Formats: sequence, C-alpha cells, structure tokens
Amino acid sequence: MAGAMTLDGGIVRIDRPMPWVGRLLSLPLLAASGYLLWNVALGLRQDFFGFGRLADDLVPVLVFTGFGLLVGIPGIILLTFRYFVVLNETLRQIVITRQFGPLNIRSSRNLADYHFISVIDDYDTDLRTYDVNLCGNKGIEPITLQSFTRREEADQLASEIGRVLKLPTRDYVGTEPDAD
Repeated sequence: MAGAMTLDGGIVRIDRPMPWVGRLLSLPLLAASGYLLWNVALGLRQDFFGFGRLADDLVPVLVFTGFGLLVGIPGIILLTFRYFVVLNETLRQIVITRQFGPLNIRSSRNLADYHFISVIDDYDTDLRTYDVNLCGNKGIEPITLQSFTRREEADQLASEIGRVLKLPTRDYVGTEPDAD
C-alpha cells in the first residue's frame, strides 16, 4: 500500500496501478503494429531507392499504415495508461487524471461535495476485492480511490485518507447494496 498513496502537506495523491494483464495484452498489439509498419518502411525504402514506383504501391502503403496505426494506438494506450486521483485539502478540490502516452484527460470536482469515505466489497466469494470510495450525498457519483484484495489494507488506506481530509470512514463490507 506504500505505493498507493503519497502525502505532501494537504495534497494526497492516490495512484491506481494498471493490472499487469493490461500491459501484457498491449504486447501483441504493438508487435502486429510494428510488423505492419515495418513492411510499409521496407516498401517505401524500395520505392525511394529506385527498385519500384510509389504510384504502384500507394494503396498498399496507405492500407498497411492505416492498419498499423489502428492496431498500434490501442497497444500504446494499454501500455502507458495511468490513473490517479489528487485530493487537495487547501484548494478543496479533487482532480482525477487518466493519462496515456502524452495525453492527459483531467476532470475536476469539488471536495466539499464529498462527505465520507466508504469501504465496500464486490460480493464475489472466489475473488473478493475491497474498494475504497470517496462518497457524497445522493446523486453525487462516488470516486473509487483504490481496490485491495485484503480488507486490512483497505481499512488502513481509508483511515489515513479520512485523517488527512477530516472525513469519517464507513465500512459497508457485508451489507446489501442499495436498490439504485
């Protein structure tokens, strides 16, 4: 859990790591993309050094380039995806960042809309996970801060965040979910 949360004064940063399966799934996509783009490069080299004509190879070059990018971009997204939440106590602001490659998609929320931290489970008896959520009143979408396989780790993170942000912690493990 040490890598999950960093504390710097009134700023709490919680990283949600990408599962290793997602990173592993990116490798076949990147390999296929590399193969297609390598063939494009070989064809262009042959055309530019006098062994062929670009006019004859233009359609295959464009098709292979398109397929290479179509397969490679999701591979790059899977390989470089990062998700983290920054809770700023002094500005009373929450910034949720989804980052992949050079792109950052940020959404900002008001910390005053959130009133407690909850620990819930997913009711799966085989592979149980415990989610630590930042929750507000009805109609406010909860923010999942981190998921754990051990309840002690989830309780520890919830209590640390609750102490820093001065929010109460509620444990909903083992209770039935609401109707909505």
